[in-house]
Amino acid sequence: MAKVISTINLKGGVGKTSTTIALAEFLAIDFGKKVLVIDLDPQTNATVALIGDTRWKEKNAKGETLLQLFKDKLNGTHLFNINETIEKNVSNIGDGVSNLDLLPSSLGLIDIQDDIASIPAGRFHLISPVTILKNEISDKLCEYDIVLIDCPPNLGAITLNGILISDYYLIPTIPDHLSTYGIPQIVSRIKSFGEEAKHIVEPLGIILSMYRKTILHNSVIKELTERSEEYPKLFKNKIPLRIKMAGAVTVEDDTHEKNSFGTLKKKYGDASDIYKSLTNELLELL
Repeated sequence: MAKVISTINLKGGVGKTSTTIALAEFLAIDFGKKVLVIDLDPQTNATVALIGDTRWKEKNAKGETLLQLFKDKLNGTHLFNINETIEKNVSNIGDGVSNLDLLPSSLGLIDIQDDIASIPAGRFHLISPVTILKNEISDKLCEYDIVLIDCPPNLGAITLNGILISDYYLIPTIPDHLSTYGIPQIVSRIKSFGEEAKHIVEPLGIILSMYRKTILHNSVIKELTERSEEYPKLFKNKIPLRIKMAGAVTVEDDTHEKNSFGTLKKKYGDASDIYKSLTNELLELL
């Protein structure tokens, strides 16, 4: 059975999606793991980064995204097909990575996320609106070693669908006050949700991204370490802000279609060693 890990932060722009993509690619290529990325974030950044905008538009038009799964539960339809929706061999490294798959997101999730939260328990034989993903994907998890879930920057029903199937969660963050402010709320909410659902989800730790050797960043790191009763432990490997990369994890542009990289080293440049060490550190915790 796969180890399922959600990545979450209540603040956007902290490196959550970039970290998820990098971990997925290093797990699949350097560590030989069979990996599935589940993109629950309506911004679809992980999806576009892994399959490109053109392919995403094709799948979205055919209803081959997670939007269709949630729409089925709202409308009482049965159009979602998980085998057709999972995109195999994704990434812009080579012709794709043979053991890296994606369950893509859709911008349309933005329009229905409030409706999902209001689905009454028992409707269409559901226990609750947070079990939608679990009911659909449970039988697929045995096909993977690691599943990484890119969660929205909130603790709403879509995020809780991901948390409910997770064994662990990661919190990528910039080491500043604005980015770390909501972390205790994440920890508290996931703990209480797990207790209610009788499914405990363990925090693996905080991954520091865009790190600079400044007084501010180092003081925040010191504070996070000292307040260990409120904050999960910090990963030893930190991702620096201005490390030289070949455009690897910028999801603002459609790098999948503009660039193709032959190897991890060519894609991640000077960041390769850091991401590999970070991935190894993650595996040691599982």
